[in-house]
Amino acid sequence: MSDAKRTSRPESVLEDPGARAVASLYAESYLSAAKANAVSSPETEIDSFVDDVLGKFADFSEILLSDSIGRDHKLALIDRVVAPRCSEFFANFLRVLTRHGRLEMLPVIRVVVNRLQEQAAGKQRVRIRAARSLSEDSREQIRSTLRKSFGFEAILEESLDPTLLGGMVLQVGDTVFDSSLRSRLKSLQGRLVEKAFNEIQSGRDRFSHPEGD
Repeated sequence: MSDAKRTSRPESVLEDPGARAVASLYAESYLSAAKANAVSSPETEIDSFVDDVLGKFADFSEILLSDSIGRDHKLALIDRVVAPRCSEFFANFLRVLTRHGRLEMLPVIRVVVNRLQEQAAGKQRVRIRAARSLSEDSREQIRSTLRKSFGFEAILEESLDPTLLGGMVLQVGDTVFDSSLRSRLKSLQGRLVEKAFNEIQSGRDRFSHPEGD
């Protein structure tokens, strides 16, 4: 199986540079504060809150993350409902997000927190698009190659794309490595078109400048 679950909406939001910058700012601040307060595994509490509270209680989640609910109402909910069931450190983080109007970004911040923790542990997520499901041997070969080339342990995020025909496309950060059959066919087609164009142009040149002129 793939190392990671199917891409979620918070991860797709991170495609927006502005959202990624804001989420990164709060995620880094959260981890920095956790370190300063000797909080171990700070990702655990944010994971639990997003999955077990926001993910399972839709009505509460809608109220807490809604733009139409006032800041004071949200702060009161946090104090009355959330704070007694979590650490004071995490409750304070929720209050900060609420006061700055960023509480709705918590699921996105959670994704960045986990990515930063993975990077700190020498891991990095790699997106793979392939024409068909990879075997475990193929996955291990990819991990081994990335480990030797980049020095990190790869967490593979796989998706199927039958239009690739064969091969795969890997994305490491902002760098894309395309070894798909579709890409190779396009490259071949481009070279053939260029060759034909050069031959036509060469013929025109010979016609325009016949020998002896």
